[in-house]
Amino acid sequence: MAVENAPTKKGKDAAAGLKKAAETEERKVEAQKGSDLKKGAERFEERAMSSDRRGGD
Repeated sequence: MAVENAPTKKGKDAAAGLKKAAETEERKVEAQKGSDLKKGAERFEERAMSSDRRGGD
């Protein structure tokens, strides 16, 4: 659920906190990896390959 779609202030605060934590974690992983993470359909395929043990790094 998007931050602006949360029905209560508590929900909006929780959604905003989760979004910020996810962005922070993504930046941390990208820094460790040395390149940006794939987005959208490319990321879906990358994750599928990883979970199927077909590669994916």
